[in-house]
Amino acid sequence: MSIDHTKCDITGMVERHIMIAVDSSDNSRRAVLFVGDFFGCYEGFQVTLLHIILEPEATFFRDTDERQKWLSGKLEEAKKVMDEYRHILLDAGFPEDRVNVRIDTMRAPSVADCIIKEQEEMKCCTIVIGRRGISKKEEFIFGSTSNRIIHEAKKCAVLVIE
Repeated sequence: MSIDHTKCDITGMVERHIMIAVDSSDNSRRAVLFVGDFFGCYEGFQVTLLHIILEPEATFFRDTDERQKWLSGKLEEAKKVMDEYRHILLDAGFPEDRVNVRIDTMRAPSVADCIIKEQEEMKCCTIVIGRRGISKKEEFIFGSTSNRIIHEAKKCAVLVIE
């Protein structure tokens, strides 16, 4: 019996498609380990590792060469992290063709906005994110990415891993 991996539920979301929004933090690594431990032994799941590089305004850089150098450094750093996370999922039992890596560079007001936009485009049924680990005072001042995603994401489950 074969499983239709692109089957959509009544909300239009792709069933069994998990998006893990990551960066280079320990909490992101824990989110990847959680997904590997919890879902890696089951067939039919697809995982997309998503890393967002928030690009500063053009006026942040002196010239285009400085901007390009900054961007190249961020992309190289992201590729290393994503390769490590991809291997964690493969070692946990996910088939190679069911683990996708996506690194996006965006100009947006927040990482949360970018993650929600990507989830809507990919129609993932679940978002997994690591909690940033900031204090309540910092969260009040700066806001919390995971908190915004919990409250603003639609038609999907949200798992916050600490």
